[in-house]
Amino acid sequence: MAGMGPAPKAADQRRRRNATVAMTRLPAAGRAGEPPRWPLLDDVELTTRRDLAQRQADDAELALLEPELKGRAKTAAQKKADTARRDATILTAQLEAVQRVEAELWKELWTTPQAVAWERLGWTREVAQYVRWKCRAEMGDLDASKEARQLGDRLGLTPLAMLRLRWEVAADEVGEQRQERTARAARPKRSRLKVVDPEGAAGGA
Repeated sequence: MAGMGPAPKAADQRRRRNATVAMTRLPAAGRAGEPPRWPLLDDVELTTRRDLAQRQADDAELALLEPELKGRAKTAAQKKADTARRDATILTAQLEAVQRVEAELWKELWTTPQAVAWERLGWTREVAQYVRWKCRAEMGDLDASKEARQLGDRLGLTPLAMLRLRWEVAADEVGEQRQERTARAARPKRSRLKVVDPEGAAGGA
């Protein structure tokens, strides 16, 4: 990605083995605690479209109250009011869905190992912007998908991006040992069978 420079080579690929690149180790367990406060306003574009649709629906319904409105004119006005109210309802549902997905993704991201680095660097708004673009991308916005991908790289959300940032996840040795003990305990224990000499058994009969 432009501006981030090439990724450092792995230790076994560098010509000088002693020329190591300092890496920031992030805990495998991720970041503990509550996420930071959401720093952005509600989606301005979607909120504005919702508010405009609601006003149009209200105006259309008020127009239906005109006493001189009769016949085909009233039927057309009723159809216009129904369409406006439907559009307002759809945009309201979209806005609520976006807010819900943003809250879920925001909380999830702040439990990752990368979140430890974000907190140290004060990248709260950058993470929020990624969440916003990511949610738009999941609604089918291709331009938002491009923005989300670029921000994801800057935030170290892919293995290559982490390598460029000189971040690595520390091995969770305690968790690995726990999993190994659990796996051993789950294995069926073999019955200890006593080997008997057939000839000896026949001779003793």
